[in-house]
Amino acid sequence: MARKIKLEPVIRIGFGITLTLMAAIGVISWATMKKLNETNGWVSHTYNVIGNLKDLEKSVVDTETGQRGFLVTARENFLEPYTQGREDVNSLVAKIRELTSDNPIQQENLDTLQQLIDLKLEELELRIQLKREGKEEELAAQFATGEGKRKMDEVRAAIDAAIQIEERLLIERTSEMEDVTRLATLVSVGGTFSAIMLSLLVLIFIGREVIQPITLTANQINSSSSEIAASVEQQERIAQQQAAVASETSTTMDELGASSRQSAQQAEAAAAGAKEALNLSEGGIQAVERTLQGMATLQDKVVAIADQILRLSEQTSQIGNISSLVSDLANQTNMLALNAAVEAVRAGEHGKGFAVVSGEIRKLADRSKNSAEKINDLVEDIQTALDTTISATDEGTKTVKESVRITEETARAFSGVTDAVNNVALNSQQISFNAKEQAAAIQQILTAMAHLNQTAQETASGISQVKEGTHHLNDAALQLRTIV
Repeated sequence: MARKIKLEPVIRIGFGITLTLMAAIGVISWATMKKLNETNGWVSHTYNVIGNLKDLEKSVVDTETGQRGFLVTARENFLEPYTQGREDVNSLVAKIRELTSDNPIQQENLDTLQQLIDLKLEELELRIQLKREGKEEELAAQFATGEGKRKMDEVRAAIDAAIQIEERLLIERTSEMEDVTRLATLVSVGGTFSAIMLSLLVLIFIGREVIQPITLTANQINSSSSEIAASVEQQERIAQQQAAVASETSTTMDELGASSRQSAQQAEAAAAGAKEALNLSEGGIQAVERTLQGMATLQDKVVAIADQILRLSEQTSQIGNISSLVSDLANQTNMLALNAAVEAVRAGEHGKGFAVVSGEIRKLADRSKNSAEKINDLVEDIQTALDTTISATDEGTKTVKESVRITEETARAFSGVTDAVNNVALNSQQISFNAKEQAAAIQQILTAMAHLNQTAQETASGISQVKEGTHHLNDAALQLRTIV
C-alpha cells in the first residue's frame, strides 16, 4: 500500500466533528426555543393586558348604562349593570396593575386612569342620589353641563392610550418572536444539512482509504485460509480415527466403571447383609427379653387379680352380715320404740320418763337408717372394685396375646439371620468374579492406548502443515492491524 492510514483516528475525528456540530445545533436550538417560548409568553401577556383594558372600558360603560336606565325609569332593578360594573372596574384595575407591574409608564397611566374612573363613578353616584331624592331640576342642571360626557371621553382616552402602548409592545414582541423563529429554523435546517454533508464526506473517505485496503487484505486471508482448510481436512480424518479409538477406550472404560460400581455395590450389599444379620440377632435377643418380661408381668397381674377377687369376696361377706344385722336392729328398734310409746301412754304421768327413753330409741333407729345408707354406698364401691377386676383380667388377656406375638417375632428374626448370612456368601463370590473381569478390561485399555499413541504421531505431522498456513495468515493479519 502506498499510504497507511489509521482507521481509529479517522473515525474519531470524523464522527467527533459530526457529534460536536450536532451538539452545537442542539444547544443553539434549545436556546432559540427557550427565547421563542419566552417571547411568545410576552405576546400572550400583551394580548391579555389589552383584553383587560377593553373589559375595563366596557365595565365603565355598563355603569353609565345602568345609571341612565335608573334615571329614566326610576326602578332599582335597572341599577344592576351599574352595581356589577363598579365591582368589575375595581377588580380589573387591580388585575391590570399587577400585569403591568414591569412597565413604569403603564403604572403612571393606571394612576391617572384610576383617578378619572373614580371621578366618573362619583358623578354617576351623585345623579342616582338626586334621582332618588326627587331633585329633578338639579339633575337636569347636571346633564346640561355636559360634564358626564367629558369625563367619559377622558376615561376612554386614557384607556386608548394604555392600549396603544401595549399594541406598540405587541408589535415589537411579535417582530422579535418572528426573528427568533427564523433563527431557530436556520440553525435547525442549516446545521442538520451541514452535519449530513460532513457525515457523507467521512463515509466516502473511509470507503476509499480504509475499506478497499481491508478488502485486499481479506482476499489474502482467504487464500491462506484455503491452504489451512486442506490441512484441516487431513487432520479431520486423523481425528476421526482418534475419535474411534477414543470411543473404544471410552466403551471399555465404561464397562470397567460399571464393573467397578457393581463390585462396590455388591460389597456394600455384603456389608449391609452382615449388618442386617447383626441387627436381626440383636432384635431376636431383645424379642426374647420382651417375651420374658411380658410373661413376668402377666404372672404379676394374674396374682393381683386373684388377691383382689379374694378381698372382694371377703368384703361381700362382711357386707351381707352387716346388712342382715342392721336390718334386724332396725326392725327390733322400731318395735321397741312402738311398744315404748304405747306403754308411756298407759303409764300416764309415771310414763314420761319412759317416753324420753322411747324418743332416744327412735333417734337410735334414725342412726341405724343412716348406717343402712352407708352400707349401700359400700355396696357401690364393691361394684366398682369388681369392674376394676374385670378390666385387669382383660389386660392380662392382652398381655398373653402380646407375649405370643413377641415369641413369633423371635422365630422370624432368627430365620432372617440365616438368610442374611447366605446373601453375604453369594455377594462375596460375585465380587471375585467381577475382579477377574476388571483385569481383562484393563488389558484392553493398554492395547487401545498403544493405538492412540500411533495416531498422535500422525496428528503432529498434520499440525506442522497447519503451522505453515498460519504464518501466511499471520502476515495478512499484521497488514490489517496496521490499517486499524
